[in-house]
Amino acid sequence: MKEYIEYSEEVLEALQSHQPVVAIETGGTFAGIPYPENVETAKKVMEEVRKAGATPAYISIMHGKIKVGMSADELEDYGKRRGTMAKVSRREIPLILAKEEYGIMTLAATMVVADLVNISVVSGGGLGGVHRGAEVTMDISSDLEEIAARNVIVVCSGAKSILDLNLTMEYLETKSVPVVGYRTDEMPAYMAIESGIKLPCRMDSAMEVAKAFQIKNELGIETGMILMNPISAEYAVNAAQMNAVIEEAIECSKTDHIKGKAITEYLMKYVKSKMGAESMDAQKNMIIENAVLAAELANVLG
Repeated sequence: MKEYIEYSEEVLEALQSHQPVVAIETGGTFAGIPYPENVETAKKVMEEVRKAGATPAYISIMHGKIKVGMSADELEDYGKRRGTMAKVSRREIPLILAKEEYGIMTLAATMVVADLVNISVVSGGGLGGVHRGAEVTMDISSDLEEIAARNVIVVCSGAKSILDLNLTMEYLETKSVPVVGYRTDEMPAYMAIESGIKLPCRMDSAMEVAKAFQIKNELGIETGMILMNPISAEYAVNAAQMNAVIEEAIECSKTDHIKGKAITEYLMKYVKSKMGAESMDAQKNMIIENAVLAAELANVLG
């Protein structure tokens, strides 16, 4: 395994000295935000994670190596390549490594790597889930399979609003994945606070969440855990407005014959193009807020 994984000096030192480390998904920062704002956002995320007492580890593939943590120069190089890199989930990892290419990691791929290198806390934007119409297409994100199989806590702002959120929660229940709302009783909907879906559990402190994760491990319950952290109200987008745009995007995707893996990117781009700077600001701040909470959690876990 060592042949395929490279650590930044900062991350390697933290892991060797058993200091808290947060694995951060590159998908939200580098796929969704244009250059140079993606690099600026990544640097801000890393700065805030360090302030919160943990070491940031952006997970990527560069030059055919899995990178656990990136230097400033690597971030710059990576950010400039936006639009040219493959989107990597679990199944693509060996393919991109074999071809010695660059790749942007989904939340699922980030979970895989974090679990491999013994990082317990993963920070992302929005969880993938069950797509609308999945009863026909069987389109279900591998994020759900990985969280059921990996011993990590994923901090996210709920599932992406373009999904069928009710079916996503049903799927997580079927897989026996603990889902916790952080200081909320309602499932957040990515850049919006409201979804109308009640969560099964609420916790109001990182200490309480860490205790639940530790008990899960001590009992040998082999699944990950999701901590849903709603975006701050000052940055949140209007849920009704966003849902209207999503419905419009779905109709356009049918007209354009967009299917399978391409549908998520298509819908997200459509929503952002219609909602403009508001959605971009929401995404940036959501990524930062989740990373800070993940750092606090990593600190408590020790």
